[in-house]
Amino acid sequence: MPKLLFAVLALLICDFTTVAVFAQERPNFLWIMSEDNSKHYLKLFDENGAATPNIAEMAKNGVLFERAFSNAPVCSVARTTLITGVYAPRLGTQYHRRLKPAVMPEDWKMFPAYLKQQGYFTTNNSKKDYNAVEGNGVWDASSRKATWRQRQSGQPFFHVQTYTDSHESSLHFPQSWVDAPDTNTDPNSINLAPYHPDTSLFRLTYARYHDRIQVIDDKVGQLIEKLKQDGELENTFVFYFGDHGGVLPRGKGFAYESGLHVPLVVRVPEKWKSKSIFQKGERTKKFVEFVDFAPTVLSLAGIQVPSFMDGESFMTQVEESKKVPNETLGYADRMDEKYDQVRTLRRGNLKYIRNYMAFYPDGLQNNYRYVNLAWQQWRQLYRSQKLSPIQRAFFEARPPEQLFDLEKDPYEVNDLSQNPEYSKQLSQMRLALTAKVKSLPDLGMFPESELVKNALESPIEFGQTQKSRIAKLVDTADLALIPFNQAEKALVTAIQSDDPLERYWAYIVCSIHSNPADSVSNLAKKSVQYDPHPLVKLRAAEFLGLTDQIDPVPTINEIVTTSDSSAETLIALQTYVLFKDGPTRLETEVDIDQIKTVDEQVIRRIGYLSEMSQQDLKQRLKELKKNRQ
Repeated sequence: MPKLLFAVLALLICDFTTVAVFAQERPNFLWIMSEDNSKHYLKLFDENGAATPNIAEMAKNGVLFERAFSNAPVCSVARTTLITGVYAPRLGTQYHRRLKPAVMPEDWKMFPAYLKQQGYFTTNNSKKDYNAVEGNGVWDASSRKATWRQRQSGQPFFHVQTYTDSHESSLHFPQSWVDAPDTNTDPNSINLAPYHPDTSLFRLTYARYHDRIQVIDDKVGQLIEKLKQDGELENTFVFYFGDHGGVLPRGKGFAYESGLHVPLVVRVPEKWKSKSIFQKGERTKKFVEFVDFAPTVLSLAGIQVPSFMDGESFMTQVEESKKVPNETLGYADRMDEKYDQVRTLRRGNLKYIRNYMAFYPDGLQNNYRYVNLAWQQWRQLYRSQKLSPIQRAFFEARPPEQLFDLEKDPYEVNDLSQNPEYSKQLSQMRLALTAKVKSLPDLGMFPESELVKNALESPIEFGQTQKSRIAKLVDTADLALIPFNQAEKALVTAIQSDDPLERYWAYIVCSIHSNPADSVSNLAKKSVQYDPHPLVKLRAAEFLGLTDQIDPVPTINEIVTTSDSSAETLIALQTYVLFKDGPTRLETEVDIDQIKTVDEQVIRRIGYLSEMSQQDLKQRLKELKKNRQ
């Protein structure tokens, strides 16, 4: 009897607590995300975009953010930033797809968990794609059937709805469709970006994407109608936004505005309008970035924002001491099998881009991107020398830093980094970004193989213990920003450092400087022969290969046939692709049987290098895994 009485009392207490939580009335939240969609495709944000009457109606009853940004131009990194409120390079979640998920500190939670603790019903329909371990207590339901309608009576809700109709796969149409196209949007009405060639295929691709945006708008309208039917429309903050930019070439995956600048409209419910600092129907130029979304929802719900989050609320009043500068940080790293490392800082209309691996062209092979026929045509036109200089740039090495005035140059094609009239602004933006990268600290300064091996079980702690080392690596990498004759002494010191990652970055800098760095060639040749770290060998061979001093293939083969790390293997194979597709056009094939460590990302590279079909590759991967068990 005492046990039964205790159980009954416990249930009564639980019910009383739930009632008490519900009695403290709170607003609902609905997030509507469209995949791969920058602001450039909606007429509401860009005169050349598609009409979206339902989203426009939301704006009339809320606020339109003209300067909203995903911090990353690809889904898993962007979504992890949204759900944690933490910059991905600080948490080690900057790579898409993850090779290993990052573990957050024990007292950190993905932000819906804080809503759930306060009585919210949290649902997700249905994409997650997080690069961090989710942990317990985040979602009450997460599936294609999840809906706020499953909650208890009177329970506030937070619901996320993702629509995939605008995903890049919607542009993976066959040649047969091009031969007999069917679009609602007139291809001749399209305004092409100047970096794209003006071809009928590109116009068709744009037109089809405009049609997909209108499909998204219809679904937004249908979902809002459901809220209205449930009597919850004026009790719910409705957010509509793109999960990052896209999806025409040079959009998704790239840290240009086309990859980062997203549409954002928040419909403000009449019942809770006093919580918002904006007027009904307002358009604002206030900067918003994805790390701000979690603090915003928590603040609107009246829940304290955890101190570990990097953003601030953009809908409510913020204490002056907690306000952050009106700027946005962007980051792009590995996307599927393609490595890069880019950091960006935008303030007002000035945009600074730091290309840490500038010798890799943007257009380097990335298998899933090149399923798109427009991607294929763009590269074919480049190889046929039928492009303008602006259109060719996508397939050529980049400057280590770039500066754009977006008011005059919204497409980021006129680099001002060498313009003396902008030297002061360049210096200010460079210093600001460098300070940001060091202060995070940015785990991207470690090769992914090092993070997988040493950091991702406790990335925040690892970053803090390595903060001074990361700052030193940033300084080494920044030797790419000054003439080689000024950088030479420091580069030689870095090449001779006991820290292999200083040596690693020193050779990346040499590759960016290219032929002027010839004086360190003998050191590089010694590194290829004797350095104990495989990625230092690789970067030295890469530099010597780019300057036509050695064939890098033996070094690449040495790494891929001996390494136990799939990340090391993937990095080495990218170097192979660089030389296969570059001016030297190496034709040596990779023997899949000789590669020691194979995973899904490695197999993508092998498929391209060996010209095997995806079906054959999947079968071969299956056989390899079976044989190696």
